[in-house]
Amino acid sequence: MTDSKLKQRRQFLNSAAATAAAIGLSAKAALLQAADTPAAPASGTDTDFQKWLAGIHGKYRQVYDAPEPNSGFALLWSYVFLMTGAQGYGVPESDLGVVVVLRHAAIPLAFNDALWAKYKMGEVFKINDPATKAPSTRNPFANIKPGDLPIPDAAVDKLIARGVKFGVCNMAITVYSGIVAKQMGLQHDEVKKDWIAGVLPGITVVPSGVVAVNGAQANGCTYCFAG
Repeated sequence: MTDSKLKQRRQFLNSAAATAAAIGLSAKAALLQAADTPAAPASGTDTDFQKWLAGIHGKYRQVYDAPEPNSGFALLWSYVFLMTGAQGYGVPESDLGVVVVLRHAAIPLAFNDALWAKYKMGEVFKINDPATKAPSTRNPFANIKPGDLPIPDAAVDKLIARGVKFGVCNMAITVYSGIVAKQMGLQHDEVKKDWIAGVLPGITVVPSGVVAVNGAQANGCTYCFAG
């Protein structure tokens, strides 16, 4: 791992710790609360998150855990699962359920081109434009151009159209928007609000990526680490 990656990860973890402290949570309190509070049924509909979980369909279900962009492999593997699962299991594609959780440094895959340009996502998250080889000012994983992905049908918008469920981590959005706001001399609340508004249609902002992965598994998804 490069020094810049290590520095960015330390900054993320420090910011996450500060965020937790700011909202009055301690590790001990969180553990005590978890021990005393019965878990809500994962298939319930009490919260937007539970409704999202309840929408996971299919007899054969897979969740891809994507904490890094990893050249879009979470997208590519989702496409491969849809293409080969139907053949392998001898079932229609409607019997296959795919969930992609974008967390940590993979959150920009969920953002529209305007956010990429405004906040220099390519520079922040070290993602180059496949055409220019320079830090990307657009999302090269959604509404793609020729050459962006080795399998064009694996683009985010095309997977959503086929029923793949996407979740993007609110905790990561909170922390990274705070880092970027500080660097740009902007108000954190305004930047986070802008990022939430710029999430692509069909993608749900989930409380955290780790909770989304847990919830997907509780709802019958097999886990696959996607980088």
